[in-house]
Amino acid sequence: MTIRDDHALAADLATEAGELLLRIRERTGFADPKALKAEGDRGSHVHLMEALARLRPSDSVLSEEATREERLDPRRLGADRVWIVDPLDGTREFSEEGRSDWAVHVALWEGGRLAAGAVALPAQGRTLTTADPPKLPAHDRGRFRIAVSRTRPPEFVQKLAAAAGADLVPIGSAGAKISAVLTGEVEAYVHAGGQYEWDSAAPVAVALAAGAHASRIDGSELVYNQADPSLPDILVSLPELATSLLAGIRDLHR
Repeated sequence: MTIRDDHALAADLATEAGELLLRIRERTGFADPKALKAEGDRGSHVHLMEALARLRPSDSVLSEEATREERLDPRRLGADRVWIVDPLDGTREFSEEGRSDWAVHVALWEGGRLAAGAVALPAQGRTLTTADPPKLPAHDRGRFRIAVSRTRPPEFVQKLAAAAGADLVPIGSAGAKISAVLTGEVEAYVHAGGQYEWDSAAPVAVALAAGAHASRIDGSELVYNQADPSLPDILVSLPELATSLLAGIRDLHR
């Protein structure tokens, strides 16, 4: 692996972990979804942790698959550089044959902000990265699409879509949803059902690098590397839709 900088490293690690997950999927099969999920989570986590320990030994790491004690390690909060990773975003989709809406997230938080990131979409054969952010699609200001959870779309998002003249598009993982905004499959992603930092850090890093809007649903900044990694809601959209979507959300919460 050739390492040029943190952007390239994030892309390399996410892509490599994704390739590993594809091999695990092929080897394990889909007969036992629980076993496949466990093997995928474990294999990708170990790969990323070992690689970061070798290549960035002075940096801290916050991973979804870390133990509670590791997540609460106070050294992370005092660190200058923290990698925030989700080894397998969308385990449900990963365990379902034929689904491609799952991802690997690798992000770097440095100096109080997201400094680099990559989202691998292994079953789609692509990695979105801050090293070469995707060009945002144009929107003609007609009817648009909002990505929502396959299993638990927030009720207020259904009302928001009806009021805004938007269609809801169910997509699996958070990384796949945010990536869909950047690749033109949808124009926005709204979620308020509970998430954590690792669910959004890498795709938000790429979204911001691409010039997309990314915030909490009240318009406030998404803040990472906190003692409590809960980050329960998010809005990612094409920039020209952000103002109207935030206004619509405010109206529904009055």
